[in-house]
Amino acid sequence: MNPWYPKVSERAGHRCEYCRAPEVIFNLAFEVEHIIPSGQHGEDDDGNLALACRSCNLFKSDHTTAFDETSANEVNLFNPRMNRWEEHFQINPNTGEIEGLTPTARVTIACLQMNSKLQTAARKQWLRLGLLP
Repeated sequence: MNPWYPKVSERAGHRCEYCRAPEVIFNLAFEVEHIIPSGQHGEDDDGNLALACRSCNLFKSDHTTAFDETSANEVNLFNPRMNRWEEHFQINPNTGEIEGLTPTARVTIACLQMNSKLQTAARKQWLRLGLLP
């Protein structure tokens, strides 16, 4: 296990810091990921680490920005150390979709494929079970 896992997971409340998936329902621990990838000179320290579910971590990969079709600009992805989730996202309780309130949220949702059919179906169940705020 990643030596940073205990500290990072506790800080994250054992939720994916991108899609808010609750770690407790998965059969393995979430991943400690580099917000700024190591390959882009991201540090291996607490300020550059986030807890991510497997899906968010795989789709984020080494991305730090993405193209926002609405504004036609390159926009930084959501950074859990610099941004507050509630200022960028909200969960639609009827559809289970994560809605973007900002360009940062829109590009993060698209890049990480946070509203795939499987993700929204799971999120609706998590909401029903009271596992999401």
